[in-house]
Amino acid sequence: MSSLFPAPVIHGLAIAIFLLTYLGVALGRLPGLRLDRTGVAFVGGVLMIGCGALTLKQAYAAIDFDTIALLLGMMVLAGTLRRAGFFQLVTAAALKRARSPIALLAAVIGVSGVLSAVLVNDTICVVLTPLVLEIVLAAGVAPLPYLIALAAASNVGSVATITGNPQNIIIGSVSGLSYARFSGALVPVALAGLVVVFGVIALMWRGRLKQGDAPEAMGHPATVHRALIVKALLLLGFFVAACLRGMIPAEAALIAAALILLTPGMKSESLIAGVDWPLLLMFAGLFVVVAGMQRAVITPAVVQRIAAMDPGRPFVLVPVTAILANVVSNVPAVLVLKPFVAALSDPRRAWLIVAMAATFAGNFTLLGSVANLIVAERARAGGVAIGFGDYLRAGIPITLISLILGTVWLVYVA
Repeated sequence: MSSLFPAPVIHGLAIAIFLLTYLGVALGRLPGLRLDRTGVAFVGGVLMIGCGALTLKQAYAAIDFDTIALLLGMMVLAGTLRRAGFFQLVTAAALKRARSPIALLAAVIGVSGVLSAVLVNDTICVVLTPLVLEIVLAAGVAPLPYLIALAAASNVGSVATITGNPQNIIIGSVSGLSYARFSGALVPVALAGLVVVFGVIALMWRGRLKQGDAPEAMGHPATVHRALIVKALLLLGFFVAACLRGMIPAEAALIAAALILLTPGMKSESLIAGVDWPLLLMFAGLFVVVAGMQRAVITPAVVQRIAAMDPGRPFVLVPVTAILANVVSNVPAVLVLKPFVAALSDPRRAWLIVAMAATFAGNFTLLGSVANLIVAERARAGGVAIGFGDYLRAGIPITLISLILGTVWLVYVA
């Protein structure tokens, strides 16, 4: 590959671009530059091409379009359900049965966890945060434990399926794990994790959960498109059934998305508006950045040397994944680990462990996952601040207990 720079310079530039990109993604910006995470990832990918670490053709090949397609399809389905009023109906149905603050906490955790297992958890947090905030403020209870529960449960519940969160979608594309195998191993882990979330928050905020009146029933949204809800749920069911029968998840998601766009009386642009295009571009940029680093620095020889040290041992892989996920966020952590996991003797088992650890590690701090940040930002817009220390107080025990339970299950039972 011809380049303006000699190989040692390309090596150094690739490392610098990689580190700056991941710093920007972790912080959400780069000091002195007005770039968000998407801008940082895009610029990082282009610089990898410009410095000679990758050719343009190699950059195209580095992008995992199965992951992009699966995210795209799920975003269309989730956006359609949101537009049709489905999430408001589900939330209202669950919360109106909560006749005490502690029952309300269980309802918030259950709704957040279950919905995040089916659809991408970031989307669930965008939709549910203002709804939960509305009901807890109307009930006169302290909003903080419920908002933290919402974020933590969305992370925990999302571990259950390939489509639960962005890092699982990547793992599903690169691991070769079937939808059924993935869920069979991780659904019990998710259920146990939701119990942990409830137990920790109920214990830590037991005094404040006794305050206030019983929650009031939340009214239905102003506009509910029941026919659209039914169609979207049927197509979501088709997607899950197709995946369980062995269809490639990206293919099933695209078919479902295309069919929902054919809904009579609905403009396709209004349904496509639910797609988070900047997130898709960020993923593409990260794929290119990691590929550039891999070609220039993380060579096959380096991967084999590290693989020979047996990093696939669960009690090594779990803490490494959890720490890395908190340093650079869970999606970049999975991308960094990709070449090392692929070189292990049992990569599919290792990928299940990585999926569990990277997802549960997102509950450690407020900055641990995008879902946490979404809840914090949406809550702040509603006048409620979630402090870093407030989240950390619950995040540490939730993360440690759920990681231990998940590791024991995947090592000795699954």
